[in-house]
Amino acid sequence: MADHRPCTARNETPLERADRNFGELLQELRVTQTGVQILFAFLLTLAFTPRFPSLDTVQRTTYVVTLLLAVLAAALFTAPAALHRSLFQKGAKPRIVQVSSRLATLGMGVLVFAFTGSVLLVVDVTTGRAGGLAAGGATLLVCLGLWWLLPRLVRRAVRADAHRTAVRPQPTAVRGGVPHRDLSARRR
Repeated sequence: MADHRPCTARNETPLERADRNFGELLQELRVTQTGVQILFAFLLTLAFTPRFPSLDTVQRTTYVVTLLLAVLAAALFTAPAALHRSLFQKGAKPRIVQVSSRLATLGMGVLVFAFTGSVLLVVDVTTGRAGGLAAGGATLLVCLGLWWLLPRLVRRAVRADAHRTAVRPQPTAVRGGVPHRDLSARRR
């Protein structure tokens, strides 16, 4: 039997929490999916441009790998919808949320490399190999910084804030209507 007792600070049941988390995940996927679709469409059209036959072997390889990465990212970002549809009303919502979150995380990892390859290719064709490698490397660093490092730094700051709040001394006396902290706590 399903557990319907409140389980979170939001006073929601496990099923309500799973529903909310899945809704939030779908919102995130809508944003990333749009970017992947635009990238994929751009890459598909490149092969039909007049300049495409003049690409060298490295550029063609970069193109094919990047195109396949964009397809993989799109597949990973759409898999949660397919998973939900195939398990609809089967009582699997918490597991769907868990698996879908992992698929989205993998999709973001693949998307980093698709972005990197796209920038590398375009800048390589327009300015040369050195510029392409530099721009691709910069794209990789920016994406890793924003998508991997920044969340970890924010998580660390949130934990530090929670720790400070947990160990903060409580007011011990009220003087003149204003709470005062214990003097020994002020000296720490």
